[in-house]
This record gives sequence, C-alpha cells and structure tokens, in this order.
Amino acid sequence: MQDSQLLQIAQDFGSPVYVYDAERIATQYNRLTAAFKDVNQLKVNYAVKALSNISVLKLMKQLGAGLDTVSIQEVQLGLAAGFNAESIIFTPNGVSLEEIETVAKLGCQINIDNLSILEQFGTKHPKTPVCIRINPHVMAGGNTNISVGHIDSKFGISIHQIPHILRIVENTKMNINGIHMHTGSDILDIDVFLYASEILFETAKHFKNLEFIDFGSGFKVPYKAGDIETNIEELGEKLSTRFNQFCKEYGKPLTLAFEPGKFLVSEAGQFLVNVNVVKQTTSTVFAQVDSGFNHLIRPMLYGSQHDIRNLSNPEGRERFYSVVGYICETDTFANNRRISEINEGDILAFSNAGAYCYSMASNYNSRYRPAEVLVYNGEAHLIRQRETFEDILKNQVEIDFKPKKVKSTTKQNITL
Repeated sequence: MQDSQLLQIAQDFGSPVYVYDAERIATQYNRLTAAFKDVNQLKVNYAVKALSNISVLKLMKQLGAGLDTVSIQEVQLGLAAGFNAESIIFTPNGVSLEEIETVAKLGCQINIDNLSILEQFGTKHPKTPVCIRINPHVMAGGNTNISVGHIDSKFGISIHQIPHILRIVENTKMNINGIHMHTGSDILDIDVFLYASEILFETAKHFKNLEFIDFGSGFKVPYKAGDIETNIEELGEKLSTRFNQFCKEYGKPLTLAFEPGKFLVSEAGQFLVNVNVVKQTTSTVFAQVDSGFNHLIRPMLYGSQHDIRNLSNPEGRERFYSVVGYICETDTFANNRRISEINEGDILAFSNAGAYCYSMASNYNSRYRPAEVLVYNGEAHLIRQRETFEDILKNQVEIDFKPKKVKSTTKQNITL
C-alpha cells in the first residue's frame, strides 16, 4: 500500500481506521509454505485471535489455510467464513467440558491442555480424535508477557506429567491423533525452538496413531528499522530435515502443522489516526490523536513499539513527539519519538497493526471501535463499519425507575 492510498482511505472512511493489505498477507503465507516445501504434508492453521474479521478469514481460506481457534465463537466465525469443521483445530484454555463437547460435535479437531479435561473427555468420548497440548518448559521468545512455555504457565500439560497422560489414555482407550506445543510469541533463537521440538518428538513416540505434530508458532516480525525477526527460511530448512527424519523413525508420514497469527497479518496492518491537538508542555511536545488504548492496547500492555509516520507531512523536519491518545488514562503510544513535523489535522500511520490490535479493542470511555478496511487487488473495501451510539446502547437494558409509593405511618389523634 502506498502512503497516498492510505491518505485517501482516511479521507474516504474517516479516522481512526484499521487498514489491511491482502497482498502482504498472501506474501507471508507463501513465504511460510515455501520454507517448508520439503515436508510431506504441511498444514497452516491461521490463529483467528490475531485478527478475526470474517473477510480476513475468507482470504485465509482462499490461500489454503485452516484455522486455529480458542473459543466456540471463533469456531462459529470460521464456519460462517466457509471453512469445513475438519479444517479447524480448537485449542482453548480453561474452558468448560461442555464447550469442548459442543465443538467436538461440530466435527472440529480437539486439542486438550489439562489432565482433568483429558480424562473426562476421554471417558465420555473415547473414539473422538484428540490432540494433546504439551508444555515443553522451553521459552523460545524474549518477552515473558507473551511466552507460554515457562514452567508456571497455565497453558499445556507439563512434560513431567507424561506418565499421567499415558495412564489416562490407557484407561480410557481414547484416540490421540496429534501432539502440540506453543512456546510463545517472538521466537528469537531457532536453536532453542528446535530444542523444544526435540522434546515434542520424544513425546510423540509414546503415541502410535498420530496423524500430525503441531509446533505452534510465535514467529517474530520486525517492529522497527533494523529489528530482528525469526529467520523462517533457516527454521524451515532445519526443522523440515528433522521432521522428515522423525517420520521415518515413526514408521509413517505425518503432517507438520503450524498456527501462525502475527506472522501472517501483523505487517499487513496500518492504523490511521487524526491529530486532534499538538500540546507543548515545559518538557514535552504531545501529539494527541483521536484514539487511545481502547483501540490499540499493545504499547501499554506489552510495551510493543509500532513505527509511527506522518502521512500528511512525510518530508517535514523531524522533531521529537510523545504520541498519546484521548482516553482519560495514561495511553501513550510512543515517548519522544522522532517524527516528521506534526500539525493538528495531520494523519499518522501506525505500522504492524494487523495482529492483536483491533481484536483487543474495547469501548472504554464509551468510545466507538473503529472501522476496518481491506485493500484487495488494489481496491479498498470496507470490511467493518465504524460503531455508532446505537451500538453502544444495543445490549444495554434500561430500568424504568418509578417513584416508590410510601405508606403513611402518621398516627392520628383521636378525641374520646
């Protein structure tokens, strides 16, 4: 997408607005599949939680992806987007047995990550294929806020509990057709990821009827100039070789599965905002925009950095700005960032706004969630309307407060 097109989108659809580039999503998908072209069977299950707009899901289906879901609502979105239930894997955490059973009845692949539910589900539904999520106790990412492979993580069944898993499987005679792990986001060290993979291979040897091994995802994308990213080509070469070797040892070909979210959509997204006020204090110049952490919470929640550029004045002299929002809280997007000179009314663009941005938006301060636009074949398509005041009120129920009738307790004097 050219900056001129982004400016036109801001003019046509207003701000704030999320914009996604379908071509960039396709490029990332093709890059991943090319990196693992040497495996017998590759399955890319897009992580719906990253960006769940139904038009984006339809694009993923067109590319050939399946879906990784974490809630029954995400499953329903996938079905509404045209996915077959068989191409959806359900990997929840902390949900009820009833929710898992409901999804299983739809025909989706079930992935269970705790011993209690594994035993209950296996006892009631021994013939239903189940994948088991393992916690390898390996952190391949660099941020503890988004790493899920550490020993105190709520995700997955500890590798130290393999004997418990085997006992449950033996007692229930349940059908285990997959093994899964996810170490967390922002994988920095491929060798550490490969080490965790070896733990998964060792675990897989305990199960004789596997169809696939799911290595999760968490591939890092660059957030600023010079930022490091996961070398997906190197990972593809090394893991493919080891996976093919394991399949020979196992005695049959298996499917290698991934569940990327950020890798596919993060760099495809731009978040456009309008500058309401440029405010000079004794020490800081604030650019206050028509958004806040109600629309983009990642900088405040995870400390993530999104490159910010001034679309309206790209060649202007760079100055230092703190870009902040209009929420009645501290909602800082950037501190003392060098940006081309900003004036009130300028349009700023936040890069890497495709993953975990709109999907984590809220109505805090009773603000409307923004619109979403998908650029497909060079044309901008509105894929979500901006909310209105009617949307704010939609599910609220008003109580009719009527004055309470009070009985008089005044005693009358009676003369005899």
